[in-house]
Amino acid sequence: MCLEVLSTIFISGVKENMQLVETLDQISTPFKNSVVTIGNFDGVHKGHQALLRQVTSKAKELSGTSVALTFEPHPLRALGISSPPLITRHDQKIELLAASGIDVVICLTFDKEFAAITASDFIKDILVNKIGMKAIIIGPDYTFGKDRAGNIQLLKDQGPILGFETIVADWIKDKTGSTHRISSTQIRKIVMDGKVEQAKKYLGRHYQIRGKVIQGRSRGGSQLGFPTANIKLHDELCPKFGVYAVTVETVYGNFPGVANIGFSPTFDDHMFTIEVHILDFDHDIYGTRIRVNMVARLRDEKKFSGIRELSEQIQKDIDTAKDLLQKNGAAQNHHLS
Repeated sequence: MCLEVLSTIFISGVKENMQLVETLDQISTPFKNSVVTIGNFDGVHKGHQALLRQVTSKAKELSGTSVALTFEPHPLRALGISSPPLITRHDQKIELLAASGIDVVICLTFDKEFAAITASDFIKDILVNKIGMKAIIIGPDYTFGKDRAGNIQLLKDQGPILGFETIVADWIKDKTGSTHRISSTQIRKIVMDGKVEQAKKYLGRHYQIRGKVIQGRSRGGSQLGFPTANIKLHDELCPKFGVYAVTVETVYGNFPGVANIGFSPTFDDHMFTIEVHILDFDHDIYGTRIRVNMVARLRDEKKFSGIRELSEQIQKDIDTAKDLLQKNGAAQNHHLS
């Protein structure tokens, strides 16, 4: 349950102060001169980040409050419509929004009752009267309200009447200089193709998976000589099967590592696993949650002739990962709050 007061959120040891609101009843008085943006913000990618910076900048100009309004669950799912896997689950999305410098994140439950609110009522009753909106900054294709009847033109028509400004943000193009904008759909495909280095260009950070360390098949340390943390995946979007150079965030700090995602074909047991060998690490982390940052894909999964050949390949993977992570400056250890 969200706090009704200022929430303190820790992200990789950096404290960000942000008010987190989950129900409109938690807002007793409208926020001062609020500048609002609205979206699902899946991935909180560079396009989202640029939009959020524009919101915080406008709020400073008005001596007001920057507000990001988002929803849980994803509106398509709430309406029973098939939707793609999320790039960021709810907890990570909130952390990333907090790190953006936004003053307030309002995360409302999206259900059929909420979906029935007309666009005009949404603007007047929620955005203006409840949140205190003085400006809204949205992308060129933004629609909202019952049957998605609300659009930029409606906002511009209602602005002079209700006392707010509508600002349409430009798309953020990708680094290739093409006309395509950075989008969650684009990033999703990149991750599923295993191109995690490219994903970083659009996310502004490494793609991250999260999960709980569970008991594995007890073969990493005893049979192979490389103990592994086996993860019960919490995320929906899984990178392409294979071996990756990673950094691993644990309660003991951040460490370099090598992750294998897939079915471990050498053992021929047809069980999907995510196994992470954490370098220079000797702590017991069973039952804890860890975060694995996908830095680079090293190779496909391969069926080896036996344990010896597999062990030799794992050592090669570790040596490759060490060099790559060092070159990328990704192997520095730091303690997590």
